[in-house]
Amino acid sequence: MSLAVHRLPVLALAGGSLLCGLAGGLARLGAGTPSPATAAAGHGVLMTLGFLGTLIALERAVALRRAWGYAAPVFSGLGAVTLVAGVPGPWPAVLMAAAAAWLTAAYLAMLQLQPTLHLAVEALGALAWWGGAICWLRGSDLPALVPWLAAFVVLTIAGERLELARVALLGHDHRLAVGVWAGLVTAGPLVALANRTMGARVLAVGLLALAVWLVRHDVARHTVRASGLTRYMAVCLLAGYVWMTVAAVVWLVRGAVVSGGAYDAAVHAVFLGFAMSMVFGHAPVILPAVLRVRLPHHRRDYAPLVLLHAGLVVRLLCGDLLGHERLRIAGGIAGAVALLAFVAGSAVSAAVATPAARAPRADAAAAPANLVKEPTR
Repeated sequence: MSLAVHRLPVLALAGGSLLCGLAGGLARLGAGTPSPATAAAGHGVLMTLGFLGTLIALERAVALRRAWGYAAPVFSGLGAVTLVAGVPGPWPAVLMAAAAAWLTAAYLAMLQLQPTLHLAVEALGALAWWGGAICWLRGSDLPALVPWLAAFVVLTIAGERLELARVALLGHDHRLAVGVWAGLVTAGPLVALANRTMGARVLAVGLLALAVWLVRHDVARHTVRASGLTRYMAVCLLAGYVWMTVAAVVWLVRGAVVSGGAYDAAVHAVFLGFAMSMVFGHAPVILPAVLRVRLPHHRRDYAPLVLLHAGLVVRLLCGDLLGHERLRIAGGIAGAVALLAFVAGSAVSAAVATPAARAPRADAAAAPANLVKEPTR
C-alpha cells in the first residue's frame, strides 16, 4: 500500500491553518512575532474550524469511502485560506457553513449504514459547527461563537469515546446518560442565543456531566496503566478531560465571559488543553489510516505533550488568573512550540516510515475505533 498522496493537499490546508492560527495567536498575545493582521483577527476560527474542523472532516471522508465526502474538508480549508487572504464579505463564513453542512450529510449517510448512538452524537457536533457558521454569517462576534465551536469539538470527540466504551456499557442502559450530557452540550449554544450567561452555564453543566460519564466509562482510565502507545494515548485523553473540566468550572462560575483572564482561561482550556490533547492522542491512529503510513510511537512523543500542559498551567494559572502578563506570554509561547514540535515530529516519523499494510494497532482502549479503515489497494 502506497502513501495516500491525493490526501496531502487537504492535510496541507489543515497544517496551513494551524501555522497561521498560531502566528495570529502569538501576535494577539503580544509575543512580538510577525503575523498577518487577518490571521490575528481570525485566530480562533483558524484553530478550531480551519485546523480541527478540516482534520475531523478529512477523517470522516476517509471513513465514508465516498469521493463526495472530501468536499467538507476542502470547503473548510478554503474557508481558512480566504480568511487569511482577507477576502471581503461573507465568503469565509459561507465556506465554513458549507463544510459543516457537507459533514452533516456525511454523518447522515453513515447513519443509514450504521445507525448507532455514537454517530448521532458526532452528527450533533457537525450541526453545532453549522450553527456557529450561521451565527458568524449573521454578524456574531467570536465570544458568541465560542459555545457553538466548543459543542462541535466536544460532541465529536465524545462520540468517538462513546463508541469505544461500548464494551463497558454492554448490559447497561446508557442512553439516558448520553442523552443528558449530549442534550445539555447541544442546548448550551441554543440557549445562549437568548441569554448568553444562561447558555454558558447550561453548556458547563453538560461538560461536567460528560466528564463524570467519561471518568466512569472511558476505557482510558484503565489503559493508562498499560505501556507504549496505549499508555501514551490514555495519558493524552485523561489530561484533556481535566482541561475540559476546568473550562466547565469557569463557565459555571463566571457565566458568559467575553474578555479578560477568565475568558482566555476557559477558551484555551477547552480548545487547547482538551482539543489538542485529543489530537495528540488520536494522531498515532488517525494519521496512518488517512495517509497509509506507519507512525511509530517513541518515548520522545511525551515531550510536546508535557510542554503543552506545562505551558497551559503557566498561562492559565499564573497569567490569566493571577495576572502575571510575562508568564501569560511565556505560557502561550510554550503551547505554540509544543504544537509545532508535535507536527514536526509526526511529519518526520511519517516521512521515514514504511508504507503500512494497515494502521498501527493500538489497544482499543485509546484508539478511535469508529474510524472505518480503508481497504488495501
